[in-house]
Amino acid sequence: MSIKKIEHQCQVLVIGAGAAGLTLALRLADQADIIVLSKANLSEGSTYYAQGGIAAVYDENDSIESHVQDTLIAGAGLCDEEAVRFTAENARQSLENLISCGVPFDKETNASGEEKFHLTREGGHSHRRILHAADATGKAVQKTLNNATKQHKNIRVFERYNAVDLITDQKLNNTSTSTHCHGAYVWNRNTEQVEVIKAQVVVLATGGASKVYQYTSNPDVASGDGIAMAWRAGCRIANMEFNQFHPTSLFHSDAQNFLLTEALRGEGAYLRRPDGTRFMPEYDERAELAPRDIVARAIDREMKRLGADSMFLDISHKDKPFIKKHFPTIYRRCRTLGMKMHKKPIPVVPAAHYTCGGIMTDLNGKSDLDNLYAIGEVAYTGLHGANRMASNSLLECLVFAESAAKHIQAHAFHKTHSPNIPAWDESKVSHADENVIINHNWHELRLFMWDYVGIVRTNKRLERALRRIELLQQEVHDYYANFKVSNNLLELRNLLDVAELIVKCAMSRKESRGLHYNLDYPDKLENSQPSILIPTNSPLNK
Repeated sequence: MSIKKIEHQCQVLVIGAGAAGLTLALRLADQADIIVLSKANLSEGSTYYAQGGIAAVYDENDSIESHVQDTLIAGAGLCDEEAVRFTAENARQSLENLISCGVPFDKETNASGEEKFHLTREGGHSHRRILHAADATGKAVQKTLNNATKQHKNIRVFERYNAVDLITDQKLNNTSTSTHCHGAYVWNRNTEQVEVIKAQVVVLATGGASKVYQYTSNPDVASGDGIAMAWRAGCRIANMEFNQFHPTSLFHSDAQNFLLTEALRGEGAYLRRPDGTRFMPEYDERAELAPRDIVARAIDREMKRLGADSMFLDISHKDKPFIKKHFPTIYRRCRTLGMKMHKKPIPVVPAAHYTCGGIMTDLNGKSDLDNLYAIGEVAYTGLHGANRMASNSLLECLVFAESAAKHIQAHAFHKTHSPNIPAWDESKVSHADENVIINHNWHELRLFMWDYVGIVRTNKRLERALRRIELLQQEVHDYYANFKVSNNLLELRNLLDVAELIVKCAMSRKESRGLHYNLDYPDKLENSQPSILIPTNSPLNK
């Protein structure tokens, strides 16, 4: 039986089409032929749903040093200070580049009649430094980048494609000691065929892995694909135990994944118990403006202590015009669900939101493999430490997309080695006769990750989770070897790898810090280091 080979070639393959991936693609498009891979439609990613904004120093009373110190404090002593300074120092220029593309950030007129950007404040920030487009910043950023991408002749966008695996020298020849990445096998969801994309440079910009949890604010595509592929290819992974749970996801059966931006609390919203009393002042002197890990644990504890389904977020003391102006998306969404946020508090629960760990990179986004870069939420740069500060996430996407683009342009277009890549062999597999195994394992994984590896953990819970992960990995491995790939199978395979990385990082940390809270180790260690996992096929082991 002959194997049909469909192969595409480019200089730069960007896997992921959010703020990080498209910013990099646009920066390189005048010098390179680029393919951008989008797992769903171009807008369906975490960037599109980001509400709050992007942090940078614009206020004359603010300073880069203040932004640095706020980030270090929020990161609970585990940030890489060099990465934090690099990000803060490059923040404004990265924002200016985005503004020049046409993103409509909100403005206001000051007392002197000057029009300036309206800056809001969020948890962990000591100053107003958040640029935003009402409460739908991500949507404005994504739409602007989408339009620019579609207009550029050197960028080809492949929508509805799943990346399957990176193509490395080791994958082509398992005795090879070379560490080059040559492209990726990708699954075309439109034709249900696996294709080859050869590239001089591969950039992972696939976002985070919060879909590993039962309750998440992320869209369905956030299944940790880039992290899992890089791990299988030999890259180090770090700090996966630090998964941020957003404190305030709207609690309603018809509003899954809908966030209530932290800017609500920045503009004066209070968190209340069902009886109407506030509780955050009892947990932290910063009250509702404490970092997210503190607020999420407080809500989780109050819910468990009271046996309540939710806590409540209250901004009803602000007038209706103020709320509609600053939070139009949230206001409209609540109205469609029969809630009037200008009159009554809104029910909220925490939800898995952001992956602070990921693929280890340097400040240029370079991974352990030659010609493989990782930028945005998929990467571990050291910026976030043990807890991401609000509105530093889109900022990280922009800053590291810019730095990676510069490094690629200067160093990565000199590769001459271009091996022959075999077609994907499906001659010995068949269509699955039933999907019950995938669907059952999918739900089981997300449920026990929520119960055992959630906001509060114990050694026993982690051990139970790891045992279940190992059993499910074997089942999925057998399934993967015998049946044709599908979206759910590919995502489940990746989520199981990511779940294992999360649990092993969590088990290696003998303390509670930031987003990782273990009842068996409730105190912080005096000297804490990142949790780094090294795969057996890492170049560092050669």
